[in-house]
Order: sequence, then structure tokens, then C-alpha cells
Amino acid sequence: MKLLRSLCIPLAVFGFVSAPLTGANEPDPGQITIAVARLLENVHYSKLPLDDAMSQRLLRNYLDALDYNHLFFTKEDVDAFTQQWGTRLDDEILAGRTLAAHQIYDLFRKRAEERIAYARELLASELNFEGEGSVEINRQKVPWPASEEEARRVWRDRITSEVLQERLSKKKTEPLQAVGKRYDQFMRNLQEQSSEDVVKTFLLCLAQTYDPHSEYLSKNDLEQFSINMRLSLFGIGAKLRSEDGYAKIWELVPGGPALKSGKIKVGDRIVSVAQGDKEFVDCVDMKLDKVVNMIRGKKDTLVRIQLIPVDATTGSERHIVEIKRDEVKLKDEEARAELIEWSKPNGQTVKLGIIVLPSFYGDPDRNGNPNAKSTTRDVLALLNRLKQEGIQGLVMDLRRDGGGFLDEAVNLTGLFIKKGPVVQARSWNGEVTLSRDKDPSIAYDGPMLVLVNRQSASASEIFAGAMQDYGRALIVGDSKTFGKGTVQQMIELSRAVPFLANGSEAGAVKLTIQKFYRIAGGSTQLRGVESDIVLPSIYDQPDIGEESLKDPLPYDTFTSLEFDKWEKPLHADELRRHAQARIPQNPEFAYVADDLARIHKRVNENRVSLNEGIRRAEMDEDKARKAARDAERQTRANYDKNPKAYRITLENAAKKELVPVRFVEPKPTTDTPTAADEDDAPASDTITEPQTDKDGRPVFKSPPIRLDPVKQETLNILSELVDLTKMDGTTTAKKK
Repeated sequence: MKLLRSLCIPLAVFGFVSAPLTGANEPDPGQITIAVARLLENVHYSKLPLDDAMSQRLLRNYLDALDYNHLFFTKEDVDAFTQQWGTRLDDEILAGRTLAAHQIYDLFRKRAEERIAYARELLASELNFEGEGSVEINRQKVPWPASEEEARRVWRDRITSEVLQERLSKKKTEPLQAVGKRYDQFMRNLQEQSSEDVVKTFLLCLAQTYDPHSEYLSKNDLEQFSINMRLSLFGIGAKLRSEDGYAKIWELVPGGPALKSGKIKVGDRIVSVAQGDKEFVDCVDMKLDKVVNMIRGKKDTLVRIQLIPVDATTGSERHIVEIKRDEVKLKDEEARAELIEWSKPNGQTVKLGIIVLPSFYGDPDRNGNPNAKSTTRDVLALLNRLKQEGIQGLVMDLRRDGGGFLDEAVNLTGLFIKKGPVVQARSWNGEVTLSRDKDPSIAYDGPMLVLVNRQSASASEIFAGAMQDYGRALIVGDSKTFGKGTVQQMIELSRAVPFLANGSEAGAVKLTIQKFYRIAGGSTQLRGVESDIVLPSIYDQPDIGEESLKDPLPYDTFTSLEFDKWEKPLHADELRRHAQARIPQNPEFAYVADDLARIHKRVNENRVSLNEGIRRAEMDEDKARKAARDAERQTRANYDKNPKAYRITLENAAKKELVPVRFVEPKPTTDTPTAADEDDAPASDTITEPQTDKDGRPVFKSPPIRLDPVKQETLNILSELVDLTKMDGTTTAKKK
């Protein structure tokens, strides 16, 4: 992403020349609305006007954002909105009016209250778990209910299915109570929505009507984005989640002030928060992001937190903790490495390195600071330690790396090539920006693979595409990457519109301003980067990627450039043949193929039975299949033959001794909830294995199988490439 440039746009672009002096604490939503709309019209890559056609797309997106599973509105509601606002939203927005956003939201809230009231009636009634009915798993492509009667049928089936799922889960919580609490929390979240939240959602939908990667961000969203990029913040080092109206301590970050204090425990519930010696502010039933903002603050400032201890014997117990805020490093999102002593078929071992890169992070406010957070500098530190250990081959693991800073992708590429062009970016008017590696030095010149999947996006695709075009590394993994071939720029509204009342509170717009192209000429937009060697993967599904999103920009090509290709051959054809011969011999890949077939069948059918007997039989079948797989694994001769493996982090890279780890990951035995979000941020809900996300895609808290066959086969390929490279000798560089 290209972001955080100072930008001041002429006032005529926005259609107004002065702001009313409202004196309000919050910026005027009408001004923000006009500013966002004009930026989209004048700065977005597509240069599309906000007209009737865009108005209709926006209405569709807003309705889907509020009611993505088509459970609350009826067809009659949607038809009424279409008639009233279908071709008028553009006029309303450009006039700075947000009436439509609030009117639609108000009816959504009313419908939600009605549906939840009916759900409570159903929970108090006798539900039938012995019928022949079924319910849709994913209703996003299903029409809205045609009538109230149909809506009630949909909800009756939904509640029956949810209670049945709780009955089958064997959790300690009584099923009716568990489902009821879920909807109580839903209503509590709904009631916490402010007028500002409504406008934010509406403007986010407006931005994403232009393309999936344009966004409107509130002030809090902008701050969180910055945290994600620099991997640090000032706070107490606690991850929170909302539960029963309380902000609950879900995890304590290692090295953070909260853990060091010894006075806060996982499970404690926050009652109120005070800044320094000021009065406490009650936090019960407060939106979680507001509690988060109260806890965050400047370094070395004091925050007091009143808690209900996790071990409290009565509901009246409270204790107050005073903590000094400090910088908290988000270590889990940093680059990390593994040193593997890999066994070859002939019994010899070869030292191989893996660098896992979760994102292309960096400090948005670096401004030439040599100590600012940098992906490239971190990878170089890990790479140097791997070289010190004598690695003969390297894997850059970019699976699930969603991208980040464009310049980090360019600089990281420079570690592995002599010098030359890395990526081209073209603006709407044809203006081209070429990003080059100008440093002739190479940090690593040995055999190399780049491991990707369909979740590798944006900056990951720039790096992978450049490595492929230069012939520097083989791309291995899913059939293709995500397919995000666009460049975004973050434009803070206070900088773009200096006279905006309370501009510092107005947030920002992240706009798609360019498309990027590989140096060989093709774009990664929609098509992504295709792997040289494809390995079966649970993520290699067509509904994961750019083409599955609404309103993506199209694929196209651009002029190819001249560049010096890498002088050593990669033996792609030979390695592909060998991999294709090994894949059928690995039972783990057969399990992946079986899982994919069952997922595709479930997605296509899109229904699950409401009969308890049928559901239990399906569960028993799943358990039997998993048990059979585990038994098969235990009988395989090489099951317990784990190569020596060592974990290298930025903290221990300079230490003499490395930390040994198990190469074979143990299968999780509990459904421990993950807390994937940042310090003082809402933790994710518990994810069992497998589940589906809100878009119906499979989500796993860990690899869905005990052994990672993709990782194993990647190391097999790399060890072969090491041997073939030794046999090659020096060749002459080729020019394209």
C-alpha cells in the first residue's frame, strides 16, 4: 500500500468553500460526507462520477452490510428503499445529507428488535428436532424473505438449528441459555451504535462501491491501522473482548505493563476506568472500542482500572489497579524464522531456512527515522542468522500475508536480486511510476522458494511476482495468490480539507489510486501470481480471492520492461514432475483433497438438516473419519521422525543458543479461543475447527490436519533444488 502522503486538494473539488461554525465537539457529518464523495470522484483510480448507477450499487452494498445474511429486512422493505433511494443517494450525499443512511438503519434496528423478540418466543416454546426440514447455511445470495410469514419461517429454522448445534456441542452451558445470551449480546451491540457509527458504515459502503479496497476510516480506525503497520502502541498490554456487558481481560501481552504489574489476571472484568487522578468513568455496557480508547494513552501516563477479579466469590468484589502506560510491541506479527535440518531420501541432511512473514509492516510516520519499524530490516536480521547457521536453501513463507507497505515489498525484493525494476504502478491518466532496487548488493544468493496461498495479497504478490519474473525463486503453494493488484493511499481528511470543522476527528479515506503491474507486463489484479508448482491446500478455493469480492477492478496488461534475469536455472519442470509424483504418495494430501470435496459439496448444497438424528450421524461420521486418520498416522513408519528444528525470532537472533521446537505441530486438544487482535483490542470469537466466516468461507484456528503437508513438500522441493544447483555450475546471465 502507498499511504500517508500529505495532500491538500483545491476547495472547488468539494463543492463548498467554507464550513459552518457549529461549535460542536464532533466534526459535521455532512461535511465529511461531501469530502469523502468528492475524493472518490476526483482521486479514485476509476474516476467514476457519483451518479444514479453508483447510487444503486451503494444501496445494495449498504443493505448487505447491515443485513448480510438477509435475515432482517423483507423484500417489501428492500423494494421500498429501492424506490425511495435507488437513484437519489448520490444527490443526498453530494448535498451533505445523511438522512437515507439513518432512515435505512432505523428500520434495520426496528426489524432486528422484532426478529429477536420472535427468537425469544421460539426459545420459550417447544422446538422440533425430529422433522425432515433443513436450513440454509449461507443466505447471502438468497433473496430477502418475501413476507413476514416467510421471515418468521426463516427465523424458526435458524433458531432450531442454533439450539440443535448447542445440544450437539456438549458444552456446559444450557443450549437455550447459550443461544439467548448470543442474541442478548447482539441487541446490546445494536443499542450501542451511535449516529457517528451509522454514518461511518454508510461511508465505508460508499468507498467500497468504487472498489473493495477503498475505505472510510474513523479516527479510531485510522489509529488502529497505524498500530497494525508499526506493530506497537502505548497502552497496558491487555487484549479485551466484550462479554455480558463487560470488557473482559482475554490475554496479557508478554512484557506488557499489565503482566509486569501482577495485579491483573485473565478473566478479570473491567467496571470503570479513570485517567490519572480524575474521576472513574463507568464502563459496564459501554462499546468495547470506547473502553479500549480509555485504556490507551501516552507513554508514562497513569490509568486506573476498577476490576471484578476473576476469582471473585461475590458480584460486589472490586479492586483498583493503577498502571503506567508504556510501549507495547506486538511480537506475534513480526517476521520470524525456522532452521530445519531436513532429511533427504538418501539419509543425508541439509540445513534449510524458513522465514515466515505475516505482513509487510513498517512505521507509517517513519520520516527517515533509521530505527523505525521495517519488514526488510527484520528479515535481514533473521536471514543473517540463518546464513550464520549455514543454510543451503531458503523458503519465504508468505501464506496468509495480506500485504502492507509497497516500499517494503520493493526493498525486500532487493535483498535477493542485484538491482533493477521491481514493480510498475499506473494512475488513471496513464502516468507510470517505476519502483526499482538500486542497491547492487545481495543479502542471499542461494536456492530459494516463495510459498504462497490464496490469502497472499498485495505487497506479497509484488514480491512473489518479481521473484518469478527475475527467475530468482520458484513460487510454490496454492494455484494462485489473492489477486489484489491495486495501490491505496491514505488521505487524512484534516489534511485534504484543512477547513473541515474539528478535522482532527474526521478520520481518513483510503483510496485506490493506482494499479500495479509486474515488470513482465501483466497485472496481478484478479489473476494473482500463479504458482510454478501447485500443492493441494484447504485454502485453494475460488471463493477466496479478489474475484469473490464485490465490484473489483478488471484485469489488464501493461508494457514489459528489460531486466537482467537470475543467472542460475530453477529446474521448474523437473521439480514439478518430482513433486507431482510424491503428492499422491502422501496421505495428508489425500486428506486435503477429501476435505475440499466435502467443503465444495457443503457450499453447493448450502443446507444443513434440522433433524437431530441426522446431525448426530453426520457428527459421528466426522469423528470416525478423524479418528481413522489419526490411527493411520500412528501406523506410518515416518510419523515420529521429526527433523531437528529451531525457532529464530528478532529477540533471539543474536543469541548463541537457538530454541529447539517440534517440527510436527501437536493437534489442539481444546477449543482455546484465539485473541488475534492487537493489544487493548477486541479479541476474536472462539473459533472451533473448522468453522465458516460471515462469507461462508472455511476458517481454521490452526492447520486443519496434524501434519502440514504443504510445508513438508516445500522442503522436499527445496532440498532437491539445492542438489540441482550444486550440479549446475556458473551460467551466463540472460537479458529479457
